[in-house]
Amino acid sequence: MIVIGLDLAGSPRRPTGLSKLYYPSLDVYTSIVYTDDEILKVIAECKPRVVAIDAPLGLPRGRGSIEDSGPHLRLCDIMLRRAGIRFLPVTLGAMRMLTERGMRLKPIIEGFGFEVIEVYPGGAQDILGLPRAKKDRYRLRYGLEKLGLRIHSPDPTVHELDAITAAYTGLMYVRGECTILGDPDESTIVMPKPPV
Repeated sequence: MIVIGLDLAGSPRRPTGLSKLYYPSLDVYTSIVYTDDEILKVIAECKPRVVAIDAPLGLPRGRGSIEDSGPHLRLCDIMLRRAGIRFLPVTLGAMRMLTERGMRLKPIIEGFGFEVIEVYPGGAQDILGLPRAKKDRYRLRYGLEKLGLRIHSPDPTVHELDAITAAYTGLMYVRGECTILGDPDESTIVMPKPPV
């Protein structure tokens, strides 16, 4: 079984981290991709059990589009805030482009027959007691390997490490070891359960 994690960039001119996690071996391979076509080609070839995307995949209830006025937060965002997890609202500046790209890719991937979930690697790292990628990527890699992952990339970038965290969260989702925040009729974020 393969789980794909994507640390999606808002623009195809910026790097997107992509991670392929193989289960049960827990071997992980990463790459940097840019365009939607590159992303979709890898997904179509891998035939993953689930694609875990680090990007907003839905709008707050009451907003018809990202440009509409209306609420800035989804229920899942409010639940993250209550848990003390820092995040950027979907309607804030550069997040608008990322939200539009995530919402555009989701139905295409689902059209291939693959399940898509929204994840938040920074929040997952907080829950798992790991440093965020931009704070200490070397300790993050070490922490991910302590969870059992066998990372084959010699020096993964912050984007690749966030993609690995996304894939790990996707695996927790498949195994039922996760928490789902939000309202399925609006949008949900999958988070790993804290370690025992």
